[in-house]
Amino acid sequence: MSTPLPTTLRILKAITEVPRAAWDALVDDAAAPFLEWAFLAALEQSGSAAPERGWHPRHLTVWRGSRLVAAAPAYLKDDSQGEFVFDGPWATAAERAGLDYYPKLVLAVPFTPATGRRVLVAPGEDRASREAELYGAALEYARAERFSGVHVLFHTPEEAPTLEAQGYALRIGVQYQWRNRDYRSFDDFLARFHSKRRNQVRREVRAPAAQGITLRTLRGDALDTLDVDTVWRLYVSTVDRYPWGVRYLTPDFFARLLRDLRHRCEFVEARRDGNRVAGAFNLIGPRALFGRYWGCFEEHPFLHFNVCLYHPVEDAIARGLERFEPGAGGEHKLTRGFEPQLTYSAHLLLHPGLDRAVRGLLAHERAAVQGGLPQWWAETGFKERA
Repeated sequence: MSTPLPTTLRILKAITEVPRAAWDALVDDAAAPFLEWAFLAALEQSGSAAPERGWHPRHLTVWRGSRLVAAAPAYLKDDSQGEFVFDGPWATAAERAGLDYYPKLVLAVPFTPATGRRVLVAPGEDRASREAELYGAALEYARAERFSGVHVLFHTPEEAPTLEAQGYALRIGVQYQWRNRDYRSFDDFLARFHSKRRNQVRREVRAPAAQGITLRTLRGDALDTLDVDTVWRLYVSTVDRYPWGVRYLTPDFFARLLRDLRHRCEFVEARRDGNRVAGAFNLIGPRALFGRYWGCFEEHPFLHFNVCLYHPVEDAIARGLERFEPGAGGEHKLTRGFEPQLTYSAHLLLHPGLDRAVRGLLAHERAAVQGGLPQWWAETGFKERA
């Protein structure tokens, strides 16, 4: 029996330094679609996740000879924009103590608060060993370059033990997500609600028809009717509405997705009098639907709920999907059938004093989140917890 070749760590400054086929050979259902090569390439090559915007690619890759056996998307960050795991108070505390919080190393998918694997491992490789190797390599790299620390964002709960064994501190958050409880129809889903809440949802679902609005999902060849300018204008119609809104994504990002990752793209459109008045650009994985970018040209009562929540849920039931993740935030989702689900991140700050302080804060934060779960569940309006 031949002895396996030793592994070599390489840190790459662009996803394009790895052949698409080699990278995607590592992507499984728990990593798709956001860790697929085409999605990361669209972010980088479109100028969305680019050095001039504070995202410096430093992808961690492990090679056995010429074969890629493990990888993790990683970025050197000049700030904390676009991460959706908020560490601003930590940065402020570091500044007050005379410490440099930036640059820091982040293992994440830019602008994407969706749970998924953060370490990709080739079939046949020992996953635990490769995960430990890459999470350890991230720390070694951060120490060598004098970064403030390493942050692993929206990793899976299965990766948590390896991260803790490497010394990372775990942080939990909450998102409101839809889970398929073996529903056979949308009415089957509604049957879980108490009658008052069920009647409320039915009224909201009927609203588009009364307003003369029709909804449908575009996928496959039907996406040919969708132009990038429309997607972009819908995206900025939401971003520009808020004082804190930032146009993270460029028009070219959407163009690249529609060209290079079309089989993962879906668009829920709302039309009135033949004109598109609202839409949501979503992505589909092997077992889950992910709501991403919503916008509207006309305001109508309950239109957002129908385009971004009810229509995708009905579609997910018909297709037998396991879950629908509509994105971060939005407690209004709780009363519309979306359940509180824990999200995870892991952090290790290299300054001992700052690291101790953050670990103490995280312990209190975890207790608060765990304590709030029963109340969040109660607000769903379900008769009972599944």
